[in-house]
Amino acid sequence: MISKKTKYALKALYHLAGQPTSQPVLISDLAKAGNIPKKFLEFILLSLRKGGILQSRIGKGGGYYLASPPAKITLGSVVRILEGDLAPVQCLSETNYAKCDECDDEATCGIRLVMVDVNKALAQVLDSLTLADMLERSETERSKRANVLDFSI
Repeated sequence: MISKKTKYALKALYHLAGQPTSQPVLISDLAKAGNIPKKFLEFILLSLRKGGILQSRIGKGGGYYLASPPAKITLGSVVRILEGDLAPVQCLSETNYAKCDECDDEATCGIRLVMVDVNKALAQVLDSLTLADMLERSETERSKRANVLDFSI
């Protein structure tokens, strides 16, 4: 399960992805749009900036904006910046490895062996989905709810 920090980050990034390219948005506007506590959001945005997802501009007309187009920012990269690696068990972690206390032999551990597949599947899905995909899916669902037919080819 992702943390509230990552959920808030995705909400803020979703909002930024809907803005014109390189147009900074104030933290207060992002906090209001996503109903996110401002101080918590400041910490999240700083982490995303350090991770290369966001850029910022100070002064008049300043704020945060996406460092790359939404189609280039994967959900996997966002989750890894905020949560660490995606390993479902610590013995699979590349950044925070620890041997499980209850495990006698990692090479034959059934839990570890099946969690390898879970880890690969999760990474594959998150690394193939982008902010643009998130925007598109949301818009598609909004259109369905509004009973709007899309005749584009």
